[in-house]
Amino acid sequence: MKKVLFTHSYFYRLDPKQWKAKQPYPPLATITAAAFLRAYGYNVDLFDTALRKSPEEIIPAIENYKPDYLVIYDDGFNYLTKMCLTNMREAAFEMIKTAREKNLTVIVSSSDATDHYEKYINAGADYVIIGEAEHTLKELLDTLNSEPQNISQVDGIIFKSNNQFIKTNPRQIERNLDVFPMAAWDLININDYKNIWNEGRKEFSLNIATTRGCPFKCNWCAKPIYGTRYNSRSPQNVVDEIGYLQKTFGVNYFWFCDDIFGLKPGWVQEFRDLVIQRKLKFRYKIQSRVDLLLKEDTVDALAESGADVVWVGAESGSQKILDAMDKGTTVDEIYKATKLLKSKNVKVAFFLQFGYLNETKEDIEKTINMVLDLMPDEIGISVSYPLPGTKFYDIVKEQLKEKTNWTDSDDLAVMFRSTFHPAYYKKLHRYVHKVYKKKIGMDSIRKIFFKPFSINKKTLRSALLTFYYLPAEILDKFTLKKLESLQ
Repeated sequence: MKKVLFTHSYFYRLDPKQWKAKQPYPPLATITAAAFLRAYGYNVDLFDTALRKSPEEIIPAIENYKPDYLVIYDDGFNYLTKMCLTNMREAAFEMIKTAREKNLTVIVSSSDATDHYEKYINAGADYVIIGEAEHTLKELLDTLNSEPQNISQVDGIIFKSNNQFIKTNPRQIERNLDVFPMAAWDLININDYKNIWNEGRKEFSLNIATTRGCPFKCNWCAKPIYGTRYNSRSPQNVVDEIGYLQKTFGVNYFWFCDDIFGLKPGWVQEFRDLVIQRKLKFRYKIQSRVDLLLKEDTVDALAESGADVVWVGAESGSQKILDAMDKGTTVDEIYKATKLLKSKNVKVAFFLQFGYLNETKEDIEKTINMVLDLMPDEIGISVSYPLPGTKFYDIVKEQLKEKTNWTDSDDLAVMFRSTFHPAYYKKLHRYVHKVYKKKIGMDSIRKIFFKPFSINKKTLRSALLTFYYLPAEILDKFTLKKLESLQ
């Protein structure tokens, strides 16, 4: 059987913000596809770029393994790959070039390749897979190995023939996710990941996906790989994997990297029951929506099964902006869901987004006030980012010039004409973090005075940092005022 070398284009070292965070995750979708091919008899191996320094390091991996195919298969469960960062695209192109020099057939599956297939094929890739890729990849390899003349009959690919791009019929998605085997965790050097987490003094975590797709219609959110259908693994299937990962790697914290966790009615409750039945002890974080968290006993089931942090797409404290985004949620729901989670001792974290079309200073102030009112346990701030295939992108695409992608995830450039100058939003990002941390510090100072016997090192540290954030916030506020007049 032919040999397949899997890799992916996300190098944490090429994304300074993420590398500094010291919380890398293995390429889950990549090793799931590898497990799928291996189940059909293919010999597979992995060149895991996540912790590597350079794309050139793939050369000895190719020379040692001697594969017939290089499959650049990005982790579609990692939101960073949706952003199509130019550092990662250039790394992919370098690996494609190396593979072609070694006479390998190159196949690519990624959000960026889906949106810009012509760039990848012109860089040397033989085939780009569009959409959910496991079945397509297997059929493509089977056809190349036996009937290459029938390649145009393989659904879900793009290739070049006679100087023309050929796009075959769309691939139907797999609705029964239990047909996919557990990810090939044996291809990952888990200790390398653990060491990085230890350097950052964080509890080691692994990533698990329980679903694919998202049916909601936020007009800035792209779904190039798994689309708008929502399909779930069975709770039993997921619990089995958790048990395996705990026993094999001693991991007790998980990131469920679904776009939306537990949307299917009754899923979270059944998951909770199985966790309790099997006496599994672990904690986890998820992504959800505030409206879903208010349904039935969802938050109770999350808390009882080990939920530690729930990240919600709060986005804005202005209802006008939420409606413009087609978010389908309300500011009132953000308040209610946050208070409900806190009442169950589940931490809540906000994704926030600034710079959306027609956002005013008043809208920005509403968002800041919401954060200070609710004081989520964490915040993640970005600026609106136009992704191909979205309504938002279509609205602003005529404004996009040479810069249509961020270099890395800390780029934070506004690439279209927003209310304020791009420099304003970069400073706003830092300012909001300082305002938020100053409030944490002030709360810590009050705790020291009123509950002195309950303080710890974390409380003392945040209290002391208040004396940094107070002047820093004032300085940033002054700078923002000056930046408001820039065009």
